[in-house]
Amino acid sequence: MSGWLPTAPCTPDACVAPAPAAVAVPRAVLRLAAVATLVLAGIVLSPLGGRIRAEWVARWCRMIVRAVGVRVRITGAAPPDGGLLLVANHVSWLDIPLLTAVRPARMLAKTEVGQWPVAGVLAARGGTLFIERDRLRALPGTVARISGVLRAGAAVAAFPEGSTWCGRAHGRFRRAVFQAALDAGVPVQPVSLRYRRQDGGPGTAAAFVGEDTLPASLWRVARTRGLVAEVEVRPVIPPGAHPDRRSLARAAQTVAPEPAWTHAALVTEGERVTVHA
Repeated sequence: MSGWLPTAPCTPDACVAPAPAAVAVPRAVLRLAAVATLVLAGIVLSPLGGRIRAEWVARWCRMIVRAVGVRVRITGAAPPDGGLLLVANHVSWLDIPLLTAVRPARMLAKTEVGQWPVAGVLAARGGTLFIERDRLRALPGTVARISGVLRAGAAVAAFPEGSTWCGRAHGRFRRAVFQAALDAGVPVQPVSLRYRRQDGGPGTAAAFVGEDTLPASLWRVARTRGLVAEVEVRPVIPPGAHPDRRSLARAAQTVAPEPAWTHAALVTEGERVTVHA
């Protein structure tokens, strides 16, 4: 099996719990219309490329998540500038705009994403690095390509679990992408993503797993009331802190026991949230 092609046991029927309270259908339709408008605006503006400031890209990503009815809580320090490997656990399609909200980066995605209607066009214009996960022979060339992007001073965002998980279960980080960070001599920024309901329980409605389809997942999220995305930016791992990709992947693993700040008091400062334990 390719190092890019792990599988998860999570499925919609087994893992995704129905929302205890759903919003009305008209409101859910309005949410999806708002998301579609923002995505189309992104496609129109994407040719402007570098002329759009990074903070506006991050703001646009937060707007997409908020438009579908999901509140966002971001904790931790801002990632450093320059070449950076940004890694996170993988639960949902929502992870992509959430990770970009932390720091705009070139996403690492499977080639099939480039074939998606609308989203594929937006991904390609956004500089997504597409990988052929079922071709093990392509792995060294892919690592070299990622390393070159990192050396040039750009950020690359990846989900090293290689597959989406429901949020109750998690996979381990695969090592291949971390070799690119080692080769380029850049830091690694781990980010932990969690989704919760209003009552604090796991928000599995956000999960995009197994044979789930994007339209079905979009509709489920849009109908869910009180869904919260918690984004924890963990301490950066400096270059040279770990001698090999195995230990670096282990250190970057973002899934940890429930944090003490889950039910802590939250004080909003602009778009970022500071936590007082």
